[in-house]
Amino acid sequence: MVDITHKINTLRLATAQAILKVSKQETIDAIENNLVPKGNVFEIAKAAGLLAVKNTFNVIPDCHPLPVEFTGVNYTIEGLTVKIEMIVKTIYKTGVEVEAMHGVSVIALTMYDMLKPIDKQVEIGTIKLLEKSGGKSSYKIKHKSQLTASVIVCSDSIVEGKKEDKTGKVIINKLEESNVVISSYEIIPDDLQQIREKAIEGASENNLVIFTGGTGLSYRDVTPEALIPVLERRIPGIEEAIRDYGQNRMPYAMLSRSVAGTIGDTLVLALPGSTNGAKESMDAVFPHLLHVFNILKGGNHD
Repeated sequence: MVDITHKINTLRLATAQAILKVSKQETIDAIENNLVPKGNVFEIAKAAGLLAVKNTFNVIPDCHPLPVEFTGVNYTIEGLTVKIEMIVKTIYKTGVEVEAMHGVSVIALTMYDMLKPIDKQVEIGTIKLLEKSGGKSSYKIKHKSQLTASVIVCSDSIVEGKKEDKTGKVIINKLEESNVVISSYEIIPDDLQQIREKAIEGASENNLVIFTGGTGLSYRDVTPEALIPVLERRIPGIEEAIRDYGQNRMPYAMLSRSVAGTIGDTLVLALPGSTNGAKESMDAVFPHLLHVFNILKGGNHD
């Protein structure tokens, strides 16, 4: 199966439709008046659809097991046609469109099986997805102007040539995936005054200033101490999201002192210095974090 461990949970919704056609009005009458020999067509088919949704991962090889939070089925009769719609909701890392289409398909097939003793010409027509939401496409952020970012690596050992920087490059790759232009990339020592100066300087020229390194608990880890006094507004939700995402993947994430806040209309982040820590921090909040720039301009969360 596709690896989805880097994704975050969001509310996922999908609605699918199937068309069932019968050949005579007597079949419709039997459905509506509960006169079909095999039982209540709508209720039994609905139950079959619910079971199908829950067991989609057992039938479709690349589907992930997921919690089904809600299913709903609606039937609409138009002449000799029955329109079947199924809605599926979950809060998870991947969508439920296949689950909805599988469910509605099984409903139609169950109805076919129940009706064939009284109507030999029942047909299952189009099965299609009507709607889906909650995935990456639902949270695409569009900006009238190109966003720019400055990436600053805080590390004594990299400055001294003892280590190669990989973390800053991971952050740059994630920013470029989110269509953010990298205006500058620097490596500086773990020096409180330099970090503070770079934050103020970067905020005057960029939409984003991202520091990596110096968020731990050693005596040289001073990035939070450098930034917090110059941040005009902290954004605790970003900090919480980063730590929560990391804690779900390794137990030491709680020790990170990641910081998020604004200087003017510039977003400033301080992320862990480890490559995995920085990557997971970026995965936790990008690209949806970029919505902050709409809010800073007076937009809303719709």
